[in-house]
Amino acid sequence: MKARIIITPKKAVFDPQGKTVQNTLEHFGHQGISAVHVGKFLEVEISGEEDIEAVRARMDEACRRFLTNPVIEDYTLDIIPS
Repeated sequence: MKARIIITPKKAVFDPQGKTVQNTLEHFGHQGISAVHVGKFLEVEISGEEDIEAVRARMDEACRRFLTNPVIEDYTLDIIPS
């Protein structure tokens, strides 16, 4: 089983990396881009015969407690059965 996690800055948080990418894209002629958000992608492989909801709960807790800063980051979590 795999967990795919995408972590991005909250919309209200200034994202200097995203702004730099946006400016660079515009500089190279890619107009009409209103915002870019730079984040992180994690793919976690989970072994064992656990229930998918138990895995989701465990990974959700890991996201909230260790992998993200809930003050400035949001995340999405997808569990992919093997």
